[in-house]
Amino acid sequence: MTTTPAVECDGLSYRFGEHLAVDGLTLRVLPGEVFGLLGPNGAGKTTTIRILTTLLPMQRGQASVFGVDVARQKMRVRRLLGYVPQQLSADGALTGRENVTLFARLFDVPRRTRRRRVEESLSAMGLDADADRVAATYSGGMIRRLELAQALVNEPRLLILDEPTIGLDPIARSGVWGRINELRASTGMTVLVTTHSMDEADTMCERVALMHLGRIRALGSPHDLKAALGPDASMEDVFRHHAADALDDELPRGGFREARTTRRTAGRLG
Repeated sequence: MTTTPAVECDGLSYRFGEHLAVDGLTLRVLPGEVFGLLGPNGAGKTTTIRILTTLLPMQRGQASVFGVDVARQKMRVRRLLGYVPQQLSADGALTGRENVTLFARLFDVPRRTRRRRVEESLSAMGLDADADRVAATYSGGMIRRLELAQALVNEPRLLILDEPTIGLDPIARSGVWGRINELRASTGMTVLVTTHSMDEADTMCERVALMHLGRIRALGSPHDLKAALGPDASMEDVFRHHAADALDDELPRGGFREARTTRRTAGRLG
């Protein structure tokens, strides 16, 4: 198994005008682990994800994915990634199969293997029987599984999930994580996830980093972080302890738009 970090950030910083969204972030995600990036709104989690997925340019510092430089080798990095954003990425007017096929073309999956990859991705997410239904008829849990199928069609080594279960009921949430863990067990894929669900972070992540105001305030396994606060501490206690001074007005530029979009996403998935 490779010892090269799946994700490595050194001194990563990013500004939106006068607002410092990410402030000298240094972070390493190990190959094959499920790593959680936690924090209040405006902590810098999504900005960090967007830098790693090459959706934002590098301003200061360095970042790599399996040793591939994010700033200098963007196309190589993109071929290593699968990405499920907070906002809906599936087209409701297309069938499940058409959505995944579209992503296969966007990821430049070779034509000779494209059909097989599409079918395997749909099957892995349990969508075989519903592949030819338009996505607008899917339930919230099915939509999230479809978006996972889209992200997996290029067989990524690193799967990045930005609030993957937002707006889902407990049964749908469990189903999504069940599929993710099955794939991870069979492929050795690394998973980097942002979440506001402390239960999700506690049960699904091997290690977590808690960000606040662009910096990491705590890093370790959920067990160790809870133990540091006392025998009966929960992940919610850990969150409150390290981000107790979080304020709603610390949202970055576009915060209202992002909040509105997230709520719309949750409503459509609910």
